[in-house]
Amino acid sequence: MTCRLADLRNKDVINITTGVRLGYVNDVEVDTCTACLVALIIYGRPRICGLLGREDDCVICWKDIEVIGEDAILVNCTHKRESRKRSGFIDSLLGYSK
Repeated sequence: MTCRLADLRNKDVINITTGVRLGYVNDVEVDTCTACLVALIIYGRPRICGLLGREDDCVICWKDIEVIGEDAILVNCTHKRESRKRSGFIDSLLGYSK
């Protein structure tokens, strides 16, 4: 099966250990030396319409992906969301950063 990166963005990501829907794939990490996909990135949900930034991103390593199906991606991840440098409008005005 071949899959384009654009096709990954339309698939739900579901954690099979908890049954929780994590969201859609928003970005990917690629190793430029080997041209291999390293991880899927799911952006955190916006807080108060994005004014207060976002929740932490969920980075899913390639080894944690169990199945890439037609409609969903099943992952087996036990780690929590990863904190990334991204802030909201009010945070940028006040000079706050994570």
